[in-house]
Order: sequence, then C-alpha cells, then structure tokens
Amino acid sequence: MSETDKADEPKSAEQRESLLLIDDHEEEVSINGRKVRRRGIYLLPNLFTTAALFAGFYAIVSGMRGQFETAAIAIFVAGVLDGMDGRVARLTNTQSKFGEQYDSLADMVSFGVAPALVMFSWALGNFGKPGWAAAFIYMACAALRLARFNTQIETSDKNYFTGLASPAAAAVIAGTIWVCADEGWFGANMPSALPFFCALLTAVIGFLMIVNIRYNSFKGIDLRGRVPFVVMIIIVLAFGLVTVDPPRILLTIAVLYALSGPILSVYRRTQQ
Repeated sequence: MSETDKADEPKSAEQRESLLLIDDHEEEVSINGRKVRRRGIYLLPNLFTTAALFAGFYAIVSGMRGQFETAAIAIFVAGVLDGMDGRVARLTNTQSKFGEQYDSLADMVSFGVAPALVMFSWALGNFGKPGWAAAFIYMACAALRLARFNTQIETSDKNYFTGLASPAAAAVIAGTIWVCADEGWFGANMPSALPFFCALLTAVIGFLMIVNIRYNSFKGIDLRGRVPFVVMIIIVLAFGLVTVDPPRILLTIAVLYALSGPILSVYRRTQQ
C-alpha cells in the first residue's frame, strides 16, 4: 500500500481525537448507583465562576493601576458571583467535579491572590519585609484553606465551614481598603500607623482561614421554599441599609462574620 493510500484511509475515533488541540472533558458520574462517563461541562454554573474569576483578575489590574476603590468593589463582586455559582448548580442539578475544581481555582485568584496583591499595592508595599510577609501569609493561608476544603468536601458538615471562608476573608481585606480609600488614605495621605495595622490585620485574617473554628455556611437556607412576606421586607431594608454607606456597612458585616467564629467557639467551650 502506498503512502497516498494510507493517508486516504478513514481515521479512527482515537486518531481524530488526538488531532484536537483541546480534548473534550470527560468525567465519571454516578447515576442510580451505576458509574457512567459523561462528556462536556455544564455551562450555566461555570459562567458564574468565570465571571468571578474575571472580577478577581480585574481587581488585581485595578490595584496595580492605583485604583484601589475599584479593586475593592471588584473583589466584592467576585464574592457575590462565587456565592451564586454553587447555588445555581444545586438548583439546576448541574453539580460536577469539574465545577468544584474550577470554582476552587477561581477562588484562589479572586480571594487569595487578589486581596493580597491589592493590599500590598495599597499599604504594605512601603512597609518593607513585614509587608511582604503579611501579604504572603494571607495568600498561602488561602491556598491551604482551599486545599483542605477540597479534600474534605465529601465528608464535611455542609452547614459549617472549618475556618473562615476565603470570600469572607477577602471581604474584610477589600472592605478595609475601600473604607480607607474612601477617606483618602493612600499614598502621601496615609497615616503612619496604618501600614502596621493593615499588615497585622492581613496576617490575622489569613490565619483565621486555617484554624479549626466553625463558621456557619448558610447553605441550609432553602431558596426554593416559601417564606413569610416579612422576610422580603427585611431583605429590601437590608439592601437599603447597604446603599446608605456601602464600604462601611459591608466592612462591618464582614468583620462581624469573621469574629463570629472565635466568639461562638469560646462560648461553646465555656458551656462544656
């Protein structure tokens, strides 16, 4: 057989797939107790994850340009989108292993790298090695927290997080930056003690992500069920309250949630 004849032979499925620049994703799922391999990924929840990833990247770019208020807002937007992708996946029954891993990697960028770099660009860059150390500690703790979460995702209690969730940690950092930027505290106008406070805050929030303290995950809230009408009124009032002073209200909420874990942990110990 000549080389020309060989080239004209129809290619097998395996040979055709090997010519693709990007292989199609395939993962094993359980259907009625049977293991089945499925191709492709679910689009809707991964769109939210991609949007959250873009918001984190946008925060990094804005921080590099000195647009700290914009960077902080982008981190909060990433937090909202991150909270939606998982719930959308559960509501539409489109959970997947790919989505879990993609969400975790996006979280590392949006809530691990972005807050550390924006905080470093804003306050810690001129603080010397302590500033470098604080930013790295936060970022490393975010990576450790996400790695631990991934390995315990099948066995952990869905109603609680072990350690402060990375979006909540990022909200404390972003809220601090947003409030201070709103006060005009950056560059030459920054109070001399502020970089030290920010370095300490960044490191402490980082450690809260990896300590064995339980935080309520609020995943038990049923978004598909009926609720009393007054609940909707409370939600409207909450949104109205946030619009009065977004940076300070959001920072207050984030700090209270971050403190809730240690406070409830101490309270439980005193009751034993």
